[in-house]
Parts: sequence; C-alpha cells; structure tokens
Amino acid sequence: MAKRRNDILRKKIYIVIFRSDTALGKLFDVVLLWLIVLSILSVVLESVESFRNQHLLAIRIAEWFFTACFTMEYALRIYSVHRARRYIFSFYGLIDLLAFLPAYVSLFFAGTQYLVVVRALRLLRVFRILKLTRFLSESNILRTALKASMYKITVFLSSVLTLVTIIGTLMYVIEGGESGFTSIPVSIYWAIVTITTVGYGDISPQSPAGQLLASVLMIIGYGIIAVPTGIVSVEMAKATEGSKRQCKMCQSPIYDPNSRFCSNCGVALKLK
Repeated sequence: MAKRRNDILRKKIYIVIFRSDTALGKLFDVVLLWLIVLSILSVVLESVESFRNQHLLAIRIAEWFFTACFTMEYALRIYSVHRARRYIFSFYGLIDLLAFLPAYVSLFFAGTQYLVVVRALRLLRVFRILKLTRFLSESNILRTALKASMYKITVFLSSVLTLVTIIGTLMYVIEGGESGFTSIPVSIYWAIVTITTVGYGDISPQSPAGQLLASVLMIIGYGIIAVPTGIVSVEMAKATEGSKRQCKMCQSPIYDPNSRFCSNCGVALKLK
C-alpha cells in the first residue's frame, strides 16, 4: 500500500516537473524560468562593487534561496524520473546540476559562485515550454551545418595555427627583444592579433623587414577571415535544402539526405 502511494506521488511529481502540457506543469516551468532569470540577475549585480557594498547581505540571502530551490528541484527530478541515471548524465541533467553546484563549491573556493551564470543555459527550456517548434527546427539546421563544417574548419584552423607559428618565429628572428618580441610565444601572440585584424598595438615591428612581413600577414588576414564564413554558409545552404525533405508519415523534416529511416517515427524512407 505504501509503495503504491509512493508510486502515485512520484508520477504526480513527474507530470508537474517534466511535462508542460498541464496547468501545474506550465506554472512550474514559468516559475522556474523566473527563478533562473532573477538568480542570474543577482550574480550580475553582485559583480558591481557599489551595489555589492550596499546590499551584500540581501544578495547572499537571495543567492542561497535560489540555490536551495534549484537543489530541491534537482532532487525531485531524480526522485520522480523512472531512470535517474539517464537523467543525471543527460544534457539537461548536467546543466541542472551546474545550476547550484558552484554555490556549494564557493564555500571552499572563493569566487566560484560567479560560475552559477551557467544557469542561463536552463533558459533553453523555454523552447519546450512555449512549444516553439519552428525555432527548434531552425536550430537543427544550424546544428547540422556546424557538424558538417567541423572537419573542414579543423583543417583550416590547423593551417592558420601553422602559419602564425612560422610567421611568429620569423618575426622573433627579425625583430628580437629590442622591439618587444621577447620570445617565440609572444611573437606568435602578435601574429594571431595581426592576422585576425584586431591589432592591439602593444607590440609592433620597427625594422623595414619586420614591417614588410607584418604587411603581408595583414593582407593574408583579410582573406583568411572569409574562409570559415564561406564553409558554414555552404553547409547551411545544404542543411536548409535537406530540411525540405519530410517524412510522409509524421511530416518531420529529414536533415540527413542519406537517412533510410525517420528519426522521429522510424518509418522507412525512400532515398532520392
């Protein structure tokens, strides 16, 4: 009898916490989102020295109130979910854990309480709460494009890293410590700042040979900046075109042109 009551209680808690298609579930999610926003605001205000000096006690009370709320929520999620291990190691499970863990760590390591700003990631739940499926569809397109671009961009960044290492070493040999290029790592730092067209100006070549090499690197930088943009743009176009393919059974978009089965309903697909 007690076990049955416990199962009924767990089911009710699960419905409220994990489902937003009920009145209580939606209310819980909305309250949770407001708690997240207010907790992030308290952390931001704490970083302002004048505000912190005047309202430090109120900030501390508010922060521990939010921490207690998120801790209790996390415990209830583990208690009510059918497979606790699966939730704990899921994306949202890890984010939920990080929502309150830094506050406890700050008891031993000062300053780590500011890491609770990762609670902002919990605002991703708003897509599920408001059922913004259109935005979820667009985010899938972006994710597909970035995943397809990963290897190309990795090769590109490796080439850029090799280039700035060579240029930085050459600049160290040409200029030396007299011009601020005191070591190869410092020279590589200068090369990265220059090739990205940031140009802090804290280090600059003084000799004609060094200035010539810097000019070449600047020109190369303008061409390099456009490369990753072009890679992602092409993959975005492919992903957008691929999303036009839909499952005839559930009408879900199919992002992988080589998919043989629908990832949503599992029905067999016809390859083009």
